[in-house]
Amino acid sequence: MPAASIARVLIDSPLPQLDRLFDYRIPDELLTGAQPGVRVRVPLRSAGRIADGFIIELTDSVDYEGTLSDIDAVVSAVPVLAPEIWTLARTVATRAAGTASDVIRVAVPTRQVRVEKAWLARDPLARLSPALPAPLSGYGDDLTEVLAGCRRAAVDAIPRVVPVTPDRWVGHWAVTMAAAAATTVAGGASAILAVPDYRDQDQLEAALAAVLPADRIVRLDARQSNPDRYRALLRCLGDEPLAIVGNRSAVYAPAASLGLIALWDDGDPLHAEPHAPYAHTRDVALIRQEQQGSALLFLGHSRSTEVERLVEVGWLTSISPARIVSPKVIPTAQQTSTDRLAAQARIPSSAWQAARQALDSGPVLVQVARPGYAPRVACESCRQTARCNRCEGPLSMASSTSTPACTWCGALAVDWACSLCEGRRFRLVGSGSARTAEDLGRAFPGVRVIIADGDHPVQEVPGKPALVVATRGAEPLAAGGYQAVLLLDGERMVARESLRVGEDCLRWWANAAALAAPGAPTVLVGVGGALASAMATWRLADYARAELADRRRLRFPPAIRVATVTGATDAVATAVEATQGASPGVDVLGPVETDEGMARAIVRFDYSAGATVAATLRSEVVRAAANRRRAAAGKGGRGPMKPPFRVRFDDSEPFAEQ
Repeated sequence: MPAASIARVLIDSPLPQLDRLFDYRIPDELLTGAQPGVRVRVPLRSAGRIADGFIIELTDSVDYEGTLSDIDAVVSAVPVLAPEIWTLARTVATRAAGTASDVIRVAVPTRQVRVEKAWLARDPLARLSPALPAPLSGYGDDLTEVLAGCRRAAVDAIPRVVPVTPDRWVGHWAVTMAAAAATTVAGGASAILAVPDYRDQDQLEAALAAVLPADRIVRLDARQSNPDRYRALLRCLGDEPLAIVGNRSAVYAPAASLGLIALWDDGDPLHAEPHAPYAHTRDVALIRQEQQGSALLFLGHSRSTEVERLVEVGWLTSISPARIVSPKVIPTAQQTSTDRLAAQARIPSSAWQAARQALDSGPVLVQVARPGYAPRVACESCRQTARCNRCEGPLSMASSTSTPACTWCGALAVDWACSLCEGRRFRLVGSGSARTAEDLGRAFPGVRVIIADGDHPVQEVPGKPALVVATRGAEPLAAGGYQAVLLLDGERMVARESLRVGEDCLRWWANAAALAAPGAPTVLVGVGGALASAMATWRLADYARAELADRRRLRFPPAIRVATVTGATDAVATAVEATQGASPGVDVLGPVETDEGMARAIVRFDYSAGATVAATLRSEVVRAAANRRRAAAGKGGRGPMKPPFRVRFDDSEPFAEQ
């Protein structure tokens, strides 16, 4: 055969049996277009059908002595799967016992023919506007040295809001990331900036627009339409350096010359991919930085225990602001409401007084735990939590006049009766954003009240007097910052069943406190102990350090790694036995029965055993998938199939109530 006439192809399939490269002969008429990274269609002999795939590499010889099948068609001549993304996808999938196709499906959007034709027709000689470096203020020379040396760092963000234009304010963290990106792009390399959601992304794009030309900024995220996302991917395939901004999928953007990866708020659960192989943006960024040798920054007001572990082992350098900047946080764990209006709003008198004084000069932020009116309703007679008659889910109320509805299935409780006492009247338990706004409206008559939550998205408010009631993570920015911040429902947030409850609460509260104007009070209601001390002293990294030490003693993540194994009871038992025999030091919690015929186990192991455990569980995934298909074929395609066998590494909530 002539040189490079054989293509090694990755089949686009979630089946673990097909997660390897297949060899195909390239017909003479396809030799020109069949290049690494392009989409192709190839025959699958075992299934008797045509499958989609990507050419990964070309070769001139293979060990197979038979006749190779021919590539059926080259779908597109554009190499959308860049070499660095294939290497990244393969490593991420191997580390998580998943398939590379699942990772590539996140990295490479669906093909859009019109967009592709327009991109091919562009002027290849057109140049982008010149980029200039931006000053990295607030950290001395530390950040500049990290970027210049392509090092890794955990950066404590400055808790302030700053203007980027006369009428646009953003968090200081966004200005820091934008300046780092501008410096990287001006130096001839691309920068990838990943944030949890669209609110953070809008801030970051505004900060980038102030330091980079518009044609140097590429938005790449899941909220885009398919054509826009595909257009953004094609822009990233060029040679000129860009600032690529988006959510967790942006970390897979192609960039052959990569100078910086920066993540904001890596502890946010939105950074965790909900689909197999469930790779976290933080882990993908660490892998890619090591492969491509770029700088890596983790920024946050608080610090996740995962980042703290990397700091302690020396993998990350800890960088703090050159000048100590901390909000004025006032814990009120033991205070009560002695003022009539404060009691009416169900907040301590000190919080009410702070809000009343602050409203003379500007807006006040009130953070609450839950949206809606009443997060939970109970039977008025026996006080038992009211549950849905259909699925046993808890009931809640969206407004004062709405009918209680199930938070699981959404069914309205029109004919509800208590299962214990047969009572039919409800009692409201707790306050959501709507009920809190109603109570505060009575306590502060004549003051405008704004609700900001999932149903009422608000991203910015003017610097005028107003009460802004927002759920955690949905707080809008105020021009000039809030004149006071009230953090309510602290005891309810801390009571959540989760291993990460402490660091999550600190992250929610710190991000809200960072929206306050300089010197404005932040009142933390109903919380004491280590969490209140960490907030009051703004020594948030110390809390993460103590939390990590406790988890290390208990062998909880991230001190060790975990893998959650779920599936048929016999498949889970086999996988657990194989894993325990694969490497010393592996211990297993469970298996425990979850449903009829289903079981779940948690495998704990040291980081040094990660590759061995992943390879072993990967083999069990392939075995279970083959047995499942064999059992289905034996039944002639009829009857219930065996439940799927799933493995999830580094689950963020492995010990939460299931």
